[in-house]
Amino acid sequence: MTLDLHEMGVAALGRALAAREVSSVEVVGHLLTRIATHRGLGAFLHVAPEAALAQARSIDARRVARASLGPLAGVPIAHKDIFVTVDMPSTAGSKMLAGYASPFDATVVARLKAAGTVTLGKLNCDEFAMGSANENSAFGPVCNPWDPTRVPGGSSGGSAAAVAARLLPAATGTDTGGSIRQPASFSGITGIKPTYGVCSRWGMVAFASSLDQAGPLARSAEDCALLLSAMSGFDERDATSAERAPQDFHARMLEARAGASPSRPLGGLRIGLPREFFPAALDNDVNSALRAALTEFERLGATLVDVSLPRTELSIPVYYIIAPAEASSNLSRFDGVKFGHRAAQYVDLADMYQKTRSEGFGAEVKRRIMIGTYVLSHGYYDAYYLQAQKLRRMIADDFQQCFKQCDLIAGPVAPSVAWKLGAQDNDPVAAYLADIFTLPASLAGLPGMSTPAGFGEGGMPVGLQLIGNYFAEGALLHAAHAFQQATDFHTRAPVLAR
Repeated sequence: MTLDLHEMGVAALGRALAAREVSSVEVVGHLLTRIATHRGLGAFLHVAPEAALAQARSIDARRVARASLGPLAGVPIAHKDIFVTVDMPSTAGSKMLAGYASPFDATVVARLKAAGTVTLGKLNCDEFAMGSANENSAFGPVCNPWDPTRVPGGSSGGSAAAVAARLLPAATGTDTGGSIRQPASFSGITGIKPTYGVCSRWGMVAFASSLDQAGPLARSAEDCALLLSAMSGFDERDATSAERAPQDFHARMLEARAGASPSRPLGGLRIGLPREFFPAALDNDVNSALRAALTEFERLGATLVDVSLPRTELSIPVYYIIAPAEASSNLSRFDGVKFGHRAAQYVDLADMYQKTRSEGFGAEVKRRIMIGTYVLSHGYYDAYYLQAQKLRRMIADDFQQCFKQCDLIAGPVAPSVAWKLGAQDNDPVAAYLADIFTLPASLAGLPGMSTPAGFGEGGMPVGLQLIGNYFAEGALLHAAHAFQQATDFHTRAPVLAR
């Protein structure tokens, strides 16, 4: 069985561990060996073998003693390095936080730890979660396991690459404008961004506070449901946390499956196809893969409905005004005074601030801080920031009009498959434009997910995006699970992972 351990997802591992067919120590040891073998991917920033094995031994001992354990007990995961951790470095992919040791765990980290997961380490990401390729990390880029010359997507690229390469069954990520869905699509795995407020942001290094949301990346919808059940829930320490009772998304997903027709598990489901999500500029390979996937959804009982999200194009300027504005405020705390990087030489406090921030922040972070500071400055706040907030409300209203005609919305995650490393180094706007299909749901605070739906140019994965109304995570997971039960795209692994 050892040879197959890395091929097992969260649910399968959980069942094997519960049946004592394998121990957590065996699983952790096997995956630590794989992580060491595939260091070249750049997915991990920190690996904690001793701590992970100690956690695994503790879980195994409790299982032998017949303690009551949940479905995640003993399952190895890792965290995007945007979540602070008390026993591992927390850098947010930035030189500015090099050497920072957090005095507490983020709520998401603490909840998954309480559920019995074993933490293998921290995963690479774009600096302060700003990027669509995971090339902006101060500690080097991450490579796509399907083709190491291409990007894995960002900003949760380390999480996506590690899961796709079978270095671990699942990982945490964050999504501000698509940073779970896009790397999930580019890397051929499943990822879900829940409704804003479902997962606590406490202990998550802030980029844009009104947009940031945590979520899981894993092999399948079932795996994501298990993780999201443990991660989510109200947190009084987070002022933006939704006051809702704990949800068992996995149980609800299985109940929906059991109550559905075996041959038409999605019978009665209306899936809206916004015409703006299928423009002429959408790459042919992506369009072909998505159309074939949508035909499968029809075969499973779903009805496809034409709808419209007329302000889709406006989501790019709206997002790239609001997100940098919030970033310029959030990142003002990184000044070298109390923690993190500080310039070695300076003449006074103002000089220390300037040199510290110049040295500590990368080019993309500086670009967004400057944009954000500009749009919040006197004389421009009304013209840019307030107008963007008005348009944000209109974008949210467009979705509500769509949901009068459909239950879920489907479309591409990105206009193309993963591009080559360095292809957009000199054109940051090109990367911004690639976010056009993920930004609308983020601005509206809606849940969205990516499920593997086929392959395009160069054999690279294509993800189908599903978007639900507020707190419709259960419907998203059920639809994706039904599709995955009928297809095998989510089970396919890159050659590198075999």
